[in-house]
Amino acid sequence: MTRLIIEPYVEQKQRLPKFGRQVIGQYDDDAIVVYQAYCPSIGRFAAEHGFFGGGGFTLNRMTWIKTSFLWMMYRSGWGTKDRQEVILAIWLKRNAFNSILSQAYPAQYDPSEVNSERDRHERRAALARSPVRIQWDPDRSPSGGRLTRRAIQLGLRKHVEEAYARDWIVRIEDISDFVHEQHEHVLRRGPDKSKWYRDMVTPSERVYPVEDKEVARRIGIEEFPCTEETA
Repeated sequence: MTRLIIEPYVEQKQRLPKFGRQVIGQYDDDAIVVYQAYCPSIGRFAAEHGFFGGGGFTLNRMTWIKTSFLWMMYRSGWGTKDRQEVILAIWLKRNAFNSILSQAYPAQYDPSEVNSERDRHERRAALARSPVRIQWDPDRSPSGGRLTRRAIQLGLRKHVEEAYARDWIVRIEDISDFVHEQHEHVLRRGPDKSKWYRDMVTPSERVYPVEDKEVARRIGIEEFPCTEETA
């Protein structure tokens, strides 16, 4: 049994915002859970040792972390994609996560906000300097349907990636078995979607408070009109 706090998906579905760009995940006073998917050698080493550094892991490429469990399931095909077979839940120190957010720079920007070629050049230069890249992607339902709500991805590199890999992690758990158990509900779904939703459990998630207003503005936390999700 996983150490994650879990709950019926239908309960979480009713509680979470259905629109907007907000950081949503599982957290307590000390840590927030982020997810990654790796090949077996890297994932199992990390779960066994509590840090990244073996099984072929390298710091020569950007490391992406996600706070949304179902977005990770969509990205990894519920742990079925090649070199994404091991799904890790990583308890990351909250002060470290807040530091990551404070150093994040959007990978994309609204062209209407750029008034000149100089502005465009400055944005590109800022992104190149930043050790953290942020992306907002449509969050997902269990079957992969797009939601209006956006999920956050954070790409780490340079000194931030090094600190994340070894110094900022509280613990790492291989949750692949839990993932496969819940994936079975998706595979068995029939016309009555409410039933398989009712049987599924997922990690309990809620809106994470980004208390620094300037950081919240810069990373793009914002609400948008609600539309219906797809299953």
